[in-house]
Amino acid sequence: MTDLNGKKIAIIATDFFEEAELLTPRDELTKAGAEVKVYSSSTDRIQAVEGDTSPTQKVDVDGTFGDLDVSTVDAVVVPGGTINSDTIRLDEDAQSIVKQANEADKVLAVICHGPWLLINAGLVDGKRLTSYESVALDLKNAGANWVDEEVVVDGNLITSRNPGDLPAFVEAISEALAG
Repeated sequence: MTDLNGKKIAIIATDFFEEAELLTPRDELTKAGAEVKVYSSSTDRIQAVEGDTSPTQKVDVDGTFGDLDVSTVDAVVVPGGTINSDTIRLDEDAQSIVKQANEADKVLAVICHGPWLLINAGLVDGKRLTSYESVALDLKNAGANWVDEEVVVDGNLITSRNPGDLPAFVEAISEALAG
């Protein structure tokens, strides 16, 4: 993986995020030298799940969505998990974060059910994206060109389908940050 020293990454999530989709990018990008922080709707620890239904561990957060100054980060990562994704898509602060990241052409990496947030933020029309299969119709109805590939890069947007795609997803984030 590329040397990411000096790069700052924000991961945004709420309770019941898919564990591997937050921990793998956090840990791998940190190992590559990036400073990675987790933000949520409150400062309470957030609950991870495996396969949407099995609670695993709670993860510490570094601040709230309102604490995150998007201008200070190089990338925003959004993990999936059905409940997390359905909750975060309605959060106006989370919508603002992804809109600001997109407007500033920062890396915006979203996996699994996470693209629901992109739909609610109005960021998918005309974009080539992937997601968990059950989100495909939602993306198509919002104007995206959905494809079934492990990782899709369209400008600053990086999307992947599921935990099985994490190696390609993390590598795409790393390459985008290396520029």
